[in-house]
Amino acid sequence: MNTPPKPAPDASPLPASNASLPRVDSGQILQGANTVEIEHAGQRYLLRVTRENKLILTK
Repeated sequence: MNTPPKPAPDASPLPASNASLPRVDSGQILQGANTVEIEHAGQRYLLRVTRENKLILTK
């Protein structure tokens, strides 16, 4: 039996225009490192740059 895919839980809609969003250059966050720790709500996350120069955020 095939069931339709479930929608993403509590997905927030994107704003109509990205012009109102704050923008931070990744270089300001990484400061020359390939990995940085980010603390959010008492949890630590790692933001890292891959070999393909993409960003990955993990808990």
